[in-house]
Amino acid sequence: MAQKLPPFVVVVPARFGSTRLPGKPLLKIDGESMIRRVATRAGQAGAAQVVVATDDDRVARELRGCGEDILVCMTREDHASGSDRIAETANNFGWPEDTIVVNLQGDEPFAPAAGIRAVVATLAGDDAPMATLATPITHADEFFDPNIVKVVRASNGRALYFTRSPAPWARDPFAQSRDSLPADVPFLRHIGIYAYRAGFLRRLAALPRTPLERAESLEQLRVLEHGYAISVQLTPEPFPPGIDTAEDLVRAERWLASGGR
Repeated sequence: MAQKLPPFVVVVPARFGSTRLPGKPLLKIDGESMIRRVATRAGQAGAAQVVVATDDDRVARELRGCGEDILVCMTREDHASGSDRIAETANNFGWPEDTIVVNLQGDEPFAPAAGIRAVVATLAGDDAPMATLATPITHADEFFDPNIVKVVRASNGRALYFTRSPAPWARDPFAQSRDSLPADVPFLRHIGIYAYRAGFLRRLAALPRTPLERAESLEQLRVLEHGYAISVQLTPEPFPPGIDTAEDLVRAERWLASGGR
């Protein structure tokens, strides 16, 4: 029997001024904007509310006509991370402390509904204040790509570290060749989705940014550096890679053309 999930909300942070891909939320994939695709996926997962948190009126206008189930929250422009933007959204909506909030990145247009539900189930079944997902890395080019975030986790499923660098480093095999990955090492790609309760989200946003967070430009490192745990579960369905660069956009078009959904 499928696990019964507690109610949850999904917030999609959508900053217009992306450094690597300006105007990313409005870029079209097979004729439909990225932000519409992400918001639609969130609704398919069974969220009680779907909110797009943005700092730009152009994003808000793009979502008009998407239906009453997709709400827009205008937020400040100066947030350091998506979680900070979502914390402002939680305050604006007045969500109670125990509300489960899913942070679905605005550049995950192909996020499967099962994956969104899985991160909710991971948070609900663990005493870690934050949960996320990962998927195995099987190709060397993906492992060495700095645009793909890697996660290293402990045997209890808790995150040890997140990095853009190749990790963990298989010293002996890579001394011989870096063209393929050894089969006995758990290489994991982090998937840009988080779940937390509104109370922890507010505490997180109040914490100062940390050196590793700044160095890697990864907001989840703030959680680890301040001593909090993040539960990492393998996704039940593949997440096609998110859209971070112009090359990713081309790959996404090809993936759709080949029958991806």
